[in-house]
Amino acid sequence: MKKSEFFNRSELTATLWAFRQEFLIVGVLSFLTNLLMLAPTLYMLQEFDRVLTSQSGLTLLAVSLITLFLFGVMAGSEWLRSRVLVRAGMRFDEQLSTRVFNASFEANLGQSSASPSRAFGDLIQIRQFITGSGIFALFDAPWAPIYIAVTFFLHPLLGLLSLVFVLIQAALAWFGHQQTVAPWEEAAKAGSDSNSYLQSKLRNAEVLESMGMIGNLQKRWNRQHLAWMDKNSSAQGLTYRVTAWSKFIRYSQQSLSLGAGALLVIDGQLSPGAMIAANVLMARALAPIDQLVSTWRGFVTCRAAFERLEALLLDYPERDPALTRVAPTGAISLRGVVASAEGRAQPILKNISFAVPAGTVVAVLGPSGSGKSTLARVMVGIWPEVAGEVLLDGMPLEKWSRVELGPHLGYLPQDVELFEGSIAENIARLGKVDSEKVIEAARCAGLHEMILRFPKGYDTPIGEAGNLLSGGQRQRIGLARAVYGDPALIVLDEPNANLDEAGEAALMRTVRELKAKGKTVFLITHRPGAIAAADRLMILRDGELVANGPKEAVLAALRPASAPAVPPEAALQPA
Repeated sequence: MKKSEFFNRSELTATLWAFRQEFLIVGVLSFLTNLLMLAPTLYMLQEFDRVLTSQSGLTLLAVSLITLFLFGVMAGSEWLRSRVLVRAGMRFDEQLSTRVFNASFEANLGQSSASPSRAFGDLIQIRQFITGSGIFALFDAPWAPIYIAVTFFLHPLLGLLSLVFVLIQAALAWFGHQQTVAPWEEAAKAGSDSNSYLQSKLRNAEVLESMGMIGNLQKRWNRQHLAWMDKNSSAQGLTYRVTAWSKFIRYSQQSLSLGAGALLVIDGQLSPGAMIAANVLMARALAPIDQLVSTWRGFVTCRAAFERLEALLLDYPERDPALTRVAPTGAISLRGVVASAEGRAQPILKNISFAVPAGTVVAVLGPSGSGKSTLARVMVGIWPEVAGEVLLDGMPLEKWSRVELGPHLGYLPQDVELFEGSIAENIARLGKVDSEKVIEAARCAGLHEMILRFPKGYDTPIGEAGNLLSGGQRQRIGLARAVYGDPALIVLDEPNANLDEAGEAALMRTVRELKAKGKTVFLITHRPGAIAAADRLMILRDGELVANGPKEAVLAALRPASAPAVPPEAALQPA
């Protein structure tokens, strides 16, 4: 791979390459550590070949003190290289955590299989590997040839024996890689799918409990769980077999090397000290490879996590943080927009084109399944599969920084999702609570007096997902959140679905107030009362825009000649 190709390979690779200085330091410290690993061997040689023959206590003391000093240096270098990698891992996490959060959020928004929890799990997996024992095995492995060379220096037969065992251990490591990668990846995917399935269904625990669906859910989950258990058991069995063979080779090496050394000592070709030293050197040569075998599962998992995270960051590149635009006025236009969804043969929206000037209130009508909610998501830029152009003030939505654009957009979905915290925090979009803006948004949504009747007013906690509120209260708080900060474009999807008469009257006052402020408002609704506040009408049917224009003109077109006035909803019903 060329140098330029290496740097351009991926954002994740470039981030790791930024830590090359730390890895170089760890390499130098590993060199020192492994060099000092020879100290016990040299100490034994001196003990057997000098101290025992000379019977000198002073020589023993000197050799022991020097060896203890070398052990202290070795321990210090071991600690220091661990410290360097831990700090590098923390910086690695700091540099990528925000980036991974944004990319995984966009992927989840785009209905991708990637989830924020899975992405952060991958990031943690990579960080733990580069700060754990597996990375040390990679740094220590190049020293195996050096230990073998020293063993050859002691005696060629012992060197050859150590080389044979290293090759066998390396072959076992390669075999383990070939046999265990696919099973572990399948087991990890099955486990992730099982957990994701259960978590997604438990969000509707009340429905499951009330209608006795828990038993059926458990049966479905058990099938996935058992499939994961089978794959996990199979992968573990392979790993344990490889580990068992690795232990057999290691124990055989220790005994056979001593036996071979003993034969050489008996034959007078080797001293007892060299026999013990050769045994230690063989063990040191095999240690990194044996460690690689034992940490192979971690390496395989880390590699899979790296590939997933690399693909995620590639699919969802970072938006330019320096990108700034003039605040939009709310003029929006769509040009040949086609919205599709995975698993559907036909697109949901088909060649939608229109232009709405700023300050216009638009009512969007259509029967169920005509694509109204999809159109709402397309206009605020959260529908994943869109062809054509969505322009805000003549600028494509993808050219805007979402962080910068967000305050200028208001969106109320059909299923209002609130977040754990206080009413004020939810209205303020989980940002810093500006009391004046929060109260202004609540007043605009006709919510102020209702909030004051709560025990703690605006500081009242709403529970997880707003489960302490009624459907109408959640919808009105969602409306206040949508108009918080005076956004230029506000899209309200069935904003009166859960409202009573008083709530709907408050909604109409909100729409008229937004219109007076010059805001662009899209009302997706079935109720005639909301149509009265609109300047324009759009009618969708089967994903096509069948009518679009000033309210009076569209209503006139829907009304047959010399016929009484017909509500737009009635005109939309299939014949």
